[in-house]
Amino acid sequence: MSAANQKKSKGRVLVAMSGGVDSSVAAALLVEQGYEVIGATMQVWDYSSCDITEGSGTCCSSLDVDDARSVADKLNIPFYVLNCEAKFKTSVIDPFIKAYLNAQTPLPCVNCNTYLKFDHLIKKMKELDCDYLSTGHYAQIVVDEKGRSQIKTSTDDWKDQTYFLFTIDPEIVPKLLFPIGHLKKPQVREIAEAQGLVVAKKKDSTGICFVGSKGYDQFIKENVSAAELATKKGLIKRFPSGEVMANHEGIHLYTIGQGKGLGMTYHEKLFVIQIDGSDNTVWVGEEKYLLKNEVDIIETRWLSEIEDGAEYNVKIRYQHQGSPAQIFKTDRGFKLKFKEAQRAVTPGQAAVLYKNQQLVGGGWITLN
Repeated sequence: MSAANQKKSKGRVLVAMSGGVDSSVAAALLVEQGYEVIGATMQVWDYSSCDITEGSGTCCSSLDVDDARSVADKLNIPFYVLNCEAKFKTSVIDPFIKAYLNAQTPLPCVNCNTYLKFDHLIKKMKELDCDYLSTGHYAQIVVDEKGRSQIKTSTDDWKDQTYFLFTIDPEIVPKLLFPIGHLKKPQVREIAEAQGLVVAKKKDSTGICFVGSKGYDQFIKENVSAAELATKKGLIKRFPSGEVMANHEGIHLYTIGQGKGLGMTYHEKLFVIQIDGSDNTVWVGEEKYLLKNEVDIIETRWLSEIEDGAEYNVKIRYQHQGSPAQIFKTDRGFKLKFKEAQRAVTPGQAAVLYKNQQLVGGGWITLN
């Protein structure tokens, strides 16, 4: 059998290439391992319409597309650019804005994974007659004793991205490849250097890719009418007494746990405890009121069966270390009861469950 045929024998794989070092190394490793690799970049945002510096912590801008194409040329693999701007707006940007205006703190990376990377690209994978879809996520695919493919946390605890993957359809997990999940970030850059990839020293994408350094508040101001924003003004009140402390310019300017930029001065440190979207009240109070033992979640997605009353390790935000909690079915969804009280439980974020490093699933945090 020829070398070319040996390479094809592992199957054809579509690699989502953002133009960053992680997805570039993912593609390089798959070529090295003998897969027939096809690269694809999603053009999701018109960076000419904003002040974000392309290629500097961005994702999928025109310069990022050029970097991805350069890597594809270096690896001698086919490369496609997919215009996803319309779908990105309806599936990611619009819900992002709506969440802030409804007193929530959104998590746009999950929607991007749900509706673009692991939906739109899965369809493209099938169109191109590929056997697998690969990304540069820091996650791992493992096969359990029953032969079922499961998602497991990355070797790199700091970079692990499984928190953003809880909405993945379990049926597509066997079709996913995460080539860098067993590596730490410095190792990934070393591989990029060794392979001579132009992205070896490129900055990581940081923050929300379509917002940039201007901040989400300015982004919302530019994308929502002044008349609508005016309807989001209200009062800042002391929790739990109800004492009026000040006026505020919009609930979208606040998030649970916030302790700076409250628009008022006071003789003791205060934090945002709760945001009431029904009357635009921002409740502030002592830090002790941020602690909660119970969390309600809705719109849950499970990659494997859960047991009512069982204990799981639960993350309530991306950089949360996780904490043990029991899960119970409710009329609306599920309730999580933590062994230790958790700080700043935030509606709009996700609670994601793990069992022995395996991603079990999760749901969206909501108010009681």
